[in-house]
Amino acid sequence: MIRPSQWGAAAVALAFTAVSSVSLAQQPKIQWKMQSAFASSLPHLGPSGVRFSKDIERMSGGNFEVKFFEPGALIPPLECFDSVSKGSIESCWTTPGYHTGKYPALAFFTTVPFGPNVGEFLAWKWFGGGNKLREEIYAKHGMTAVDCFCIGPETSGWFRKEVKSLNELKGMKMRFFGLGAQVMQKLGVSTQLLAGADIYPALERGVIDATEFSMPMMDIKLGFHQIAKFNYFPGWHQQVSCSEFLMNKAAWDKLPAPYKAMIEVAGQAQVIVTLAESEAAQFGAMAEMRDKHKVQVKRWDDATLAAFEKAWLEVLKEESAKDATFKKVADHYLDFRKRYAIWGDSQLMKPTYQTAKPAVAKAASQK
Repeated sequence: MIRPSQWGAAAVALAFTAVSSVSLAQQPKIQWKMQSAFASSLPHLGPSGVRFSKDIERMSGGNFEVKFFEPGALIPPLECFDSVSKGSIESCWTTPGYHTGKYPALAFFTTVPFGPNVGEFLAWKWFGGGNKLREEIYAKHGMTAVDCFCIGPETSGWFRKEVKSLNELKGMKMRFFGLGAQVMQKLGVSTQLLAGADIYPALERGVIDATEFSMPMMDIKLGFHQIAKFNYFPGWHQQVSCSEFLMNKAAWDKLPAPYKAMIEVAGQAQVIVTLAESEAAQFGAMAEMRDKHKVQVKRWDDATLAAFEKAWLEVLKEESAKDATFKKVADHYLDFRKRYAIWGDSQLMKPTYQTAKPAVAKAASQK
């Protein structure tokens, strides 16, 4: 029986079998540089890139090296688009959401406010034509990409003081990511995009008043709790987040077919491994936040969430009106969600804690 921790290894083994008809000894030795936007010490996001590199090394018998470089070692973390496009480096372990200065529509391929769960999101990206739209954009700049890891819902922000009304957001300076940043701007927040390692210093110096980044395990690692003691949920802006292995298209085209297969399967392995790993770690991190660091975990009330959603729908309409690429991607995404709802809505269940509690107690008593 394969344990969850072995899923990635199993996928690698399958890939190895798929390409074994061509002797690895006959394949050329190739070395690629991979600039990561995430430090190897940052839980989930960085280690997934390290695992990806090691998987390719194992599958190729050491002939194909995709070397992991820490953020900033080759280029600044937010400058992958231009560097990969020009061929300055072959690849980046990054996210489409870091390229929105080039194309706001690219944010759709990482996460969407009030978006779907991971199953529906990957269904759109992999089988519903979503990633084909991403490839159309990247092809204009000599690039291609494969999905490389996904994580579940994030927190929606760390604040120095409790936010008791939407009015208290006005004038606030906040690090925010992706399309959610435009929602916050609608509500009077001044947003800026910062790489993970740059957030704490900005928060400490007062350059920003609040921040969101990712899941509790990562946020604690970055030290946000030392300054901001109010952590808000749910992560309405990022219910699921998927990232990418971004490649120079000319470099990709030169790879032997077995090496291309290794990249594709190693990326798919990290999608599920990183998702499961990150989901398993957050409840412990939240308990540490509450008990050790005295962080107050807060939940936006329904009226506030409704205001966020209203602002998001306004952003969607306005951006679609002024950006043809944005509209094309948004319409495609919304059409898929509408059609998916026939299946998705039929499976919705809303059990309450009160109804679930007796069942849990009964199961426990039978052990």
